[in-house]
Amino acid sequence: MSSLLSGGHTPIRHRTVDTLAIWGDRRALAGQPPYRVEQAEDLATFTAYARLRREVFVDEQGLFSATVAGDLDEVDSDPRSIVLVARVVGGPDDGTVIGGVRLAPIWRGEDIGAWQGGRLVVAAAARGRYAGVGAALVRAACARAENEGVLRFDAAVQPDRARFFGRLGWMIAGTTTVAGRPHVLMRWPINRLAAVAASIKAPLATLLAGMRPGGPGFVGDDGAPVPGTDVVAACDAIVPSMVERDPYWAGWCGVLVNLNDLAAMGARPVGMLDAVAGPTASRVARVIGGLRAAAERYGVPILGGHTQLGVAAALSVTALGRSERPIPAGGGLPGHAVTLTADLGGDWRPGYSGRQWDSTSNRRTAELRALLDLPRRHRPCAAKDVSMVGIVGTLGMLAEASGCAAELDVAAVPRPAGATVGDWLTCFPGYAMLTADVDDRPVPAPSPATSQRCGRLLNGTGVTLRWPDGVLTPALSGHVTGLGHA
Repeated sequence: MSSLLSGGHTPIRHRTVDTLAIWGDRRALAGQPPYRVEQAEDLATFTAYARLRREVFVDEQGLFSATVAGDLDEVDSDPRSIVLVARVVGGPDDGTVIGGVRLAPIWRGEDIGAWQGGRLVVAAAARGRYAGVGAALVRAACARAENEGVLRFDAAVQPDRARFFGRLGWMIAGTTTVAGRPHVLMRWPINRLAAVAASIKAPLATLLAGMRPGGPGFVGDDGAPVPGTDVVAACDAIVPSMVERDPYWAGWCGVLVNLNDLAAMGARPVGMLDAVAGPTASRVARVIGGLRAAAERYGVPILGGHTQLGVAAALSVTALGRSERPIPAGGGLPGHAVTLTADLGGDWRPGYSGRQWDSTSNRRTAELRALLDLPRRHRPCAAKDVSMVGIVGTLGMLAEASGCAAELDVAAVPRPAGATVGDWLTCFPGYAMLTADVDDRPVPAPSPATSQRCGRLLNGTGVTLRWPDGVLTPALSGHVTGLGHA
């Protein structure tokens, strides 16, 4: 060991493992392009990319003046800016940077999920020799933007390149100027919000055909008023894979989601019933442990239930509450203001980053009960608990039940610092309520949650995102469930 440390031997150079080569997939290897796209990480790579930009945008095209700065701008100094480069693989030019592109948030300050791509460049000597470099860089930039939780991705392109971007799936969004010259504003269609809603809620209309769950005035609600009584019932099943993977958390969530459902309808919780199953007693015990802990923390008893062993893991919880005037999801009207009330404390649940925000497990009983009581005390015209379909999907359901469309002001949505906009608008947020009400009603007191007016109900269908520059982008084009107006 001492001889290695003293430099007596040639150091071993570690190379990236090529899994295709290990598998012996010669056909796939032969089809690989002679370059790779990667993120720029070192000064030499950034310098090579800057040199290419100057050669093309200043010297070749004359788009920018031949000053020291050239085409450099404030985006280059933004620490959030990401540069992707295309680098030659193999041969005498191995490692040479032959193209690049950058992407960064559109606005300074808080990143609200709107990014722009730009400075796409391919070296003149590489254009005829390495096919598809520009397209590969554009596709990589789109994928990276979506991975960063971006919901709007724009690019200003020269008019003769608009068709190229169109072939890659981009859409024309308008016109703009760069360095005093006309450009076409292109937008990459990001369908993340619609995909989440469609995967979870779209089949409901077909599955529930001929039924009228909830009764008159209640369609798509979080619970159901029991006719002739002041009882409100809510029922939720936990995804079996979650019960199998994280049984304690599944039990906790079985309580959490049902009590949130009752809260959205303005009902005081009375008790819960559970049906739990699992392959072994120890597995079921862990689920019951989560149920018991959450029930004790919320101060709501488990009244009874059913347990079964020797079968696949499963959990369903029914919660009962009381309200003489339940709050409907479909009570909104065009012109009503939309408010999001959310507990921004906590963090992503370990193992569920980007999907489940845990704001409840560290709260005290008094705090949790105060959260549950907010809708009942405020009594908005319409309310829905944000579920696994996310904030946008839940807003779409509230709007659908109200016979309206909805517009969401992205910059006004209260959001924890540890969540991207894309993740926050599609995740299960722990405790979050969407309400619709007249403008002059005060926003409920936040403690320990945060409330902010962040949208409006409109005539029509679907959900649209509003950005600080006034741009509107579609989030949901139509109904979420197809269950219709309450």
